[in-house]
Amino acid sequence: MKEQLHMIWPEDSTQVPEQIAPDGYEIRPMRKGDENGYVSLMHEAGFSNWNKKRLSEWQRTLALPDGIFVATYKETGKIVATAMASHRPLKLHPAGGELGWVAASPDHTGKGLGKAMCVAALRCFMHAGYKCVYLLTDDHRMAAIKIYLQIGFLPFLCAPDMEPRWQMIYKQLQHTKQIPSEISL
Repeated sequence: MKEQLHMIWPEDSTQVPEQIAPDGYEIRPMRKGDENGYVSLMHEAGFSNWNKKRLSEWQRTLALPDGIFVATYKETGKIVATAMASHRPLKLHPAGGELGWVAASPDHTGKGLGKAMCVAALRCFMHAGYKCVYLLTDDHRMAAIKIYLQIGFLPFLCAPDMEPRWQMIYKQLQHTKQIPSEISL
């Protein structure tokens, strides 16, 4: 199995995009009473290993305070998207915060929720003073990768196979920028 792709937020970047909730949606930190809706969303988005116990563990040990964001559909109040800002140092990112668990209901894709959720989590990291924010993703998650690149995340070439994988992704996305070679080990 291939190592997941790594992306990093440029340390010198002060240009965090503006957070804009798409029309008809509210973006807010998760609150008490959202647990069932959150777990249902994660299952709907294909993350079947989530349950209330796992969510509670992440809330207690990894998520930043008010670092789990949800988008609700105003018409129904249903949680339809999420992203998490968590403290997850890794060997490659020893002081790192991870932007993760980005998910959206298939019924609400294409509305700009993915970008809005990622921006909410990124703003949480900036507010908390993080200098190192990273994310992990898979090669086939093209829609997510496109959003991450639009926001300003950069590929992190942390293994010998990363550059050719990113070249393939850039080609598939018709991304015109160069892969930054200085963002490597």
